[in-house]
Amino acid sequence: MCGIVGYAGPKPAAPLLLNGLAKLEYRGYDSAGLALLTGNHHLNIIKKAGKIGNLIAAVKAAKVPASITSGIGHTRWATHGQPTDQNAHPHMDCSGRVAVVHNGIVENYQHLKKQLQDKGHQFRSQTDSEVLAHLIEEQLKKHPWKEAVRRSLAQIQGTYSVVAVYEGEPHTLIGARSGGGALVVGWGKGETLLASDVPALLAHTRRVSYLDDNEMAVVTPTGPSFLNVLTGKPVVKKVSEIEWTAEQAEKGGYPHFMLKEIMEQPRALEDTFTSRLDPRTGSVVLEGKFWDSPFIGKFKKITLLAMGTSYYAALVGKFLLEKYLRIPVDVENASEFRYRNPILGKDTLAIVITQSGETVDTLVALREAKAKGARIATICNVMGSSATREAEGVLITRAGPEIGVASTKAFTTQLGAFWLLTLFLAGKRKTMPVSELKKKAKELSRLPQLMAGLLKQRKSLEKIAHEYAHYFNFLYIGRGIHYPIALEGALKLKEISYIHAEGYPGGEMKHGPIALIDSKMPVVAIAPKSSAVYEKMLNNMEEVKARQGRLIALVEKGDKLAAAKADAVIEIPSVSEDLSPILSVVPLQVLAYEIAKKKGREIDQPRNLAKSVTVE
Repeated sequence: MCGIVGYAGPKPAAPLLLNGLAKLEYRGYDSAGLALLTGNHHLNIIKKAGKIGNLIAAVKAAKVPASITSGIGHTRWATHGQPTDQNAHPHMDCSGRVAVVHNGIVENYQHLKKQLQDKGHQFRSQTDSEVLAHLIEEQLKKHPWKEAVRRSLAQIQGTYSVVAVYEGEPHTLIGARSGGGALVVGWGKGETLLASDVPALLAHTRRVSYLDDNEMAVVTPTGPSFLNVLTGKPVVKKVSEIEWTAEQAEKGGYPHFMLKEIMEQPRALEDTFTSRLDPRTGSVVLEGKFWDSPFIGKFKKITLLAMGTSYYAALVGKFLLEKYLRIPVDVENASEFRYRNPILGKDTLAIVITQSGETVDTLVALREAKAKGARIATICNVMGSSATREAEGVLITRAGPEIGVASTKAFTTQLGAFWLLTLFLAGKRKTMPVSELKKKAKELSRLPQLMAGLLKQRKSLEKIAHEYAHYFNFLYIGRGIHYPIALEGALKLKEISYIHAEGYPGGEMKHGPIALIDSKMPVVAIAPKSSAVYEKMLNNMEEVKARQGRLIALVEKGDKLAAAKADAVIEIPSVSEDLSPILSVVPLQVLAYEIAKKKGREIDQPRNLAKSVTVE
């Protein structure tokens, strides 16, 4: 989600770093900053909230000399702490001699921060990342620069891509990675670069090495050296030649942002759970005082407000919240909400669900709910957005920036967030036994791995897509908690392929849609065996086949009974009914993508659609 650029070489560092950050703007960010190392061992930090233009103006005002030829830059996407100048990266130690930039999450930062404060360290920001600078400061009292960084990283629990600089060694940058997103070393001629993605490097070199987990790069103008963070032993890295265009590089080598974001879903879901979900105890921690307020134990009703894909996530959320909290939950289309004088009160928790946090209809609904006395929370992907500023409680999904207009990883992380919220509230209100909380938490923790395995089916889905891309109409059917997945699957297909598609509850088919079914009407049936209405879904599938409908069945692996009824079969792993929507939607996303690709559509920017809808 954040962007990192580092440079050691003969060229003026400031413009080079700013240009590199601009190449990473697609990643999404809300502040930006530079740390520049002068020849006289002085560390100059310049950082600003907002867009890179603000940072460019600040660098210009500072009259940074061209003689500064080493430094690091960062674009931050806020997680811990609001997007302010103070919380922007780079972060410094107390002495002002060390600066770090960081992507990822330091899960044990509160513990480390307390230890450091007890030793007299003064913190300037609200971020988890700042602890890294202070840890290095402590280690520098006993160890040289490289070893101080390595020993500091060994204390971190969580994920990181880090680049650090030290005024004592102004032409030596140190980068390291452990599950916190990519970190790439660029091999130039008389210069070396670091970046979180190759677009920032392509103007200078196409020769790169990728850091793996627990690896560290020591970067100087004459080249990099590599070592293992845990052992300190040298590592030999392969040098690769980048063949992508700049546009392709921004997509990580994928032909479309949508496919990249589909493939990122295991990581995004894991990030959403990280530091919040404890599978050993079943406990969930949500950030912010609101979630610990007395209101959380007293409210009597939940109203969910959303639009589009987020609305379908809310429909799944309704199933979970009602089942495990045993309180009424309404799901409202945000664009219609304020026009019917809805009934809410002080005992209502209104939750707005929005990827961007800026969808105007959703914001208007939020304000209407607040005006009627409801307490407001949001499930959102963008910290610092309007929705997060106006809500009392915030649950960030950590999907990272989603550039493709058709939402994919935002949806699955929203479902993950609803599970976090459900387990958190059920634990607070004691509506689920501890044994059940533990069981669900353990199952949830396995989902990213299962999802990664599911994505290996792309070739089989491509084959199905090629067979069905010439049809003009599709029906998607599901029952219970899978009905919203039918809606979302149909939406994905219509958004990017321009094929007419509708989602229906399986039981609704005989009340009208069944009249449409013939040999020219493919039907996608979502029929996992774990469903409480599995037998009824099998009946619906029989109704399709009796009318010569073309049936694509999404079934659990090994379910020969359901598979035998279908013309094409998509398999998902067997999980409990309530968790299966997170998995079952993924192949439907891939199917829509492959059909749209077969038809030659503009997948990332489908006609008439925008990523963030800012008009009513």
